[in-house]
Amino acid sequence: MAAAEDQKVILLEYLQGGRKAVLWKLDGLSDYDVRRPLTPTGTNLLGLVKHLACVDAGYFGVTFGRPFPEPMLRWDSDAGFNADMFAAADESREHIEGLYRRVWAHSDATIEALPLDAPGEVPWWGDAGKTTLQHVLVHMIQETGRHAGHADILREMIDGAAGAWPGNSSMAEVDAAQWSEHRERLEEIARRAAG
Repeated sequence: MAAAEDQKVILLEYLQGGRKAVLWKLDGLSDYDVRRPLTPTGTNLLGLVKHLACVDAGYFGVTFGRPFPEPMLRWDSDAGFNADMFAAADESREHIEGLYRRVWAHSDATIEALPLDAPGEVPWWGDAGKTTLQHVLVHMIQETGRHAGHADILREMIDGAAGAWPGNSSMAEVDAAQWSEHRERLEEIARRAAG
């Protein structure tokens, strides 16, 4: 395998890891818990999945002249405020998760078909829109990782579950009492530092 192909395989592995982590955060939760807004701006787990489906489709589809074959809400100017960041009442969890998986397949086909230096143009970047597949891959790894972090925090707020993927909590193996003591210690430090 050529060096550029090795790089592409590595980049795709990181992107796929982030995608899987985001979906894993929904496992075992009720429909209410995956939809409920947990921040002042309404951030919710299923909305993060929908948003990532939209941006993944845009960056690996529109940018390289390979549009995703299904309608994508994000690009619909009549969709309404922040419509890509939540699942509407008539959009099932299965639909959103399935959409994300179909977008993955479409995006991965683009990644596999093109070399890393393949040119593309991101229309919503304006004058800075000229790019390459490598740049878009790095951008989407960052975008997906950022939202995987959001999902990690939201999931921990819902039921205390944390970690990178099933079987890997990425956390110290301590019991709930130790975590509570740790949190209280940090709260005390914050109060003292604030004066």
